[in-house]
Amino acid sequence: MSTQAVITDSPALARFQQRALIIAVVALLVSAIGAAMDFDQFIRSWLIGFLFCLGLSLGSMALLMLQHLSGGQWGLVSRRVFEAATRNLPIVALLFIPVVLRLPVIFEWARPEAVDNAIIQAKAGYLNQGFFIVRALFYFAFWMTCMVLLNRWSAEQDSGRATTPADSVRFRTLSAPGLLFLVLTVTFASVDWIMSLDAEWFSTIFGFLTIAGWGLTAFAFTVIVLAMLERAGVATDILKPRHFHDLGKLLLAFTMLWAYLNFSQFLIIWSGNLPEEIPWYVRRTTGSWGYVAIALVVGHFMLPFLLLLSQDLKKRSGMLARVAMFIICMRMIDLIWLVEPNFRPGTAFPIHWLDVTLLVGLTGVWMFMFARNLRSRAILPVNDPYFREAFAHEAH
Repeated sequence: MSTQAVITDSPALARFQQRALIIAVVALLVSAIGAAMDFDQFIRSWLIGFLFCLGLSLGSMALLMLQHLSGGQWGLVSRRVFEAATRNLPIVALLFIPVVLRLPVIFEWARPEAVDNAIIQAKAGYLNQGFFIVRALFYFAFWMTCMVLLNRWSAEQDSGRATTPADSVRFRTLSAPGLLFLVLTVTFASVDWIMSLDAEWFSTIFGFLTIAGWGLTAFAFTVIVLAMLERAGVATDILKPRHFHDLGKLLLAFTMLWAYLNFSQFLIIWSGNLPEEIPWYVRRTTGSWGYVAIALVVGHFMLPFLLLLSQDLKKRSGMLARVAMFIICMRMIDLIWLVEPNFRPGTAFPIHWLDVTLLVGLTGVWMFMFARNLRSRAILPVNDPYFREAFAHEAH
């Protein structure tokens, strides 16, 4: 195996980390001005930034577990990116603290006047501050336990202490039930932290929609990072056009899954025409938010779908990375579209500038820590026995 494959750092990653820090500092300083002007809006925008960073980490954890279960070269070349993203979970947990401290600002059911709402009171056994915090502690405890174990075992492989196929069985042993419980916990977390913003609305498909969206976010980010490494000449003896072609096909699959689940939710709710469900879509498809909805249909599905049909594009890392960057931007807009209409329905310009600055600022912090994590390990898991098997025919 070429020494390129065991590189643990590169100037490209150092530049990425430095730029992420600069962007984070500038965006957060601007956001601090907004906090002084309207602290309630600051907290609501903070929730959006927190959710996006959480999606990057948990989407990566889902893909990491899926890779351990399915194998394949696409996952082996991506594994270090997934692992570095999951190791940001402690930082994301800290980002959740301001949300907990200001629950009544964000959630209607946490306010004293909620006692006058019969629907909210009927859900009070679940939607109350104490149980909300207990559930959040459980979610983060489970997620970080999986993160610690998967990364610890991976570090043991790097050190040469666990490099046999028998040692690799534990990855699958954890990932099989872990992926199931990850989907369950993400479903409940999405209900708690996004769906309950409108305590009168519900959707049985919302949890699957969330995990599909977060998986798409993580996949798009992984493509960007790998394309950056390939352009910088890191592991070029391993990273080949066919790997980006495989990643592009999976990116297309996640884009189609996100669109299918969104359309299914819309069709079911609209055809049901129930008074407690329809207003959620009315707020998001009328007025200025209607233009955002159209932009999501075109930019989040139609355009990426058409571009990713091209085999040539999927094999060219630079072009694929540009599509992935566009998808990341649309994922940010989609998250704002899910959250902000609960607070700013029918406004002339629906997206508040704090939504943008805090999204960029908190994501910049997340990416700074991600680059730090990625630089601390080998770029590729060359000591994994399945890595040696998968690339054995290319070593000659």
